[in-house]
Amino acid sequence: MIRRLLVANRAEIARRVFRTCRDLGIETVAVHSDADRAAPHVAEADHAVRLPGARPSDTYLDVAAIVAAARAAGADAVHPGYGFLSENAGFARAVLAAGLTWVGPGPEAIAAMGSKIEAKRLMEQAGVPVLSSLAPGEPVAEFPVLVKASAGGGGRGMRVVRDPVELEEAVAAAGREALSAFGDGTVFVEPLLERARHVEVQILADAHGTVWTLGERECSIQRRHQKVVEEAPSPGISPSVREALLEAAVRAAKAIGYVGAGTVEFLVRGDTIAFLEMNTRLQVEHPVTECVFGVDLVRLQLEIAEGGRLPGTPPEPAGHAIEVRLYAEDPAHGFRPQSGLLRLFEVPGVDARFVPPADGRPYGLRLDSGVESGSEIGVHYDPMLAKVIAWGPDRGAAARRLATALARARVHGVTTNRDLLVRVLRHEAFLSGDTHTAFLDEHELTGDDGVTPLLALAAALALASANRAAATALGGLPSGWRNVPSQPQRAAFDGPDGRVEVAYRLTRDGLRAEGFDDARLVSATPEEVVLEAAGVTRRFTVARYPEAVYVDSPLGSARLVPAPRLPEPVVRIAPGSLLAPMPGTVLRVEVAAGAEVAAGQPVLAMEAMKMEHQITAPAAGVVAALNVTPGRQVEAGAVLAVIEEHP
Repeated sequence: MIRRLLVANRAEIARRVFRTCRDLGIETVAVHSDADRAAPHVAEADHAVRLPGARPSDTYLDVAAIVAAARAAGADAVHPGYGFLSENAGFARAVLAAGLTWVGPGPEAIAAMGSKIEAKRLMEQAGVPVLSSLAPGEPVAEFPVLVKASAGGGGRGMRVVRDPVELEEAVAAAGREALSAFGDGTVFVEPLLERARHVEVQILADAHGTVWTLGERECSIQRRHQKVVEEAPSPGISPSVREALLEAAVRAAKAIGYVGAGTVEFLVRGDTIAFLEMNTRLQVEHPVTECVFGVDLVRLQLEIAEGGRLPGTPPEPAGHAIEVRLYAEDPAHGFRPQSGLLRLFEVPGVDARFVPPADGRPYGLRLDSGVESGSEIGVHYDPMLAKVIAWGPDRGAAARRLATALARARVHGVTTNRDLLVRVLRHEAFLSGDTHTAFLDEHELTGDDGVTPLLALAAALALASANRAAATALGGLPSGWRNVPSQPQRAAFDGPDGRVEVAYRLTRDGLRAEGFDDARLVSATPEEVVLEAAGVTRRFTVARYPEAVYVDSPLGSARLVPAPRLPEPVVRIAPGSLLAPMPGTVLRVEVAAGAEVAAGQPVLAMEAMKMEHQITAPAAGVVAALNVTPGRQVEAGAVLAVIEEHP
């Protein structure tokens, strides 16, 4: 029996495992880097062990340090979570060699599937359909192709190549990213099956020969080859394809003597299925399976690790579940990761956290979060904040519940992909089940919905109310009141799509706002503004912070930075300056000072939030200044280099 479990991971997945452990009466041990010392998963554990440093390679990827932490804390078992060392056979061997229980498949199964190249060979031998693959350097007959890391997952070490001249650099970049993320830079090339569905089968196997398949999940909506929306069951596959997928997954598990929870991933286009990889761990998207089948997969993992038997047949599915991954990132600027203080994080209407509700309700809303209000979003790790999951009697009900919860959420402090997710869930193509891996490329889902000016008006009225409340003289006058009514009060904000200016007057006849002829002010306080327009009344909740104002409403939300009336002097930045898009570490410098560069030529590469970001020359010219060297930490906005354009 497991008495004390160490989770060799962080954030949301650590909290998820801890929740089940509490239900089972198992003590918990957290490990944490210096950057995570105040993280929620550390506070929730019974015991916590520091891993000195902040970079993943120094902390969550250090096998010896984690095994030592388990010994120091008196743990008798280790759960790897997902990512980091979860699919590292050497880590599994080290845990077992230390006399600890490993919550996962045996090292041999992990090793067999740890290399996608070897996994495809084994699956082909087992009769599982696979795509052909080539080693780097082998001639490619037809484009487009996908360069993929042989180790790891999560979309890292992957590049789409449509032009043969880009292949060499794509292979090199994918290899570097894979080496940084997984410690293995091996990559391979395979055909790109465009507009295919990404469908995976959840398997569970015990040590006594029983193998379960718990249906399929569709994970087609992705950015940068990383999933952002997942659901169960898939909305667009036939019963015959579903049967073929489940049979192929069982063959895959039996071919390697699999024990534990795992996922077999496929590409599906029409009646064609092709094996992608097998993840020998719990998946990020496991909650949708839990909601549809009414199981706790972590509990089953622990019971199997203790030698338990699965019942002969799995439970039957019911209803539909959809999960979205809420990231600190900016979809309007290439999904650029964000960092900073998460001032407020509230999702309304949550029925369960981390596990399915115990009362077996047929539908609801679940939140699996790695953060809370006040969490610091750093630059060293994946920027996922939380997973929000809705399940209901059918797909439409789940999508509606999830979209509404996201739209009503209050997320202040960092830019997120929340609005993009809401648009996906409400998009006609999504609701019709027309989902595939190019969904976000085909549909324009970023940009302003046109409500920012109205939100800015609400912000201006709330700020004016706050100013009047703080006034020491004539504080009883109506907010925005003017002795000379012909002069409107003006306010300017920097919004998500640029400067927004509002002008309004508060007269004896009420609000007169330029551009909002039918708007009527019902009430205004520093925290809430109520406006009526065209007979419809709406409430706008306003939160003020030193750096910005956040407005949340049924129409949408916005982060607005008040523009100062008398701007402070600014530091002039030389034309052609290449600025760091985010805090991070300089990986490589591709050019020398004084060198000639072409437009679009790589100048340097940065690493931030486990991703490699290339900084390119905006135009042809000369490298007039080069301010960084490999290994240097830089802040967002730092001048990395200056390109002097040719006249």
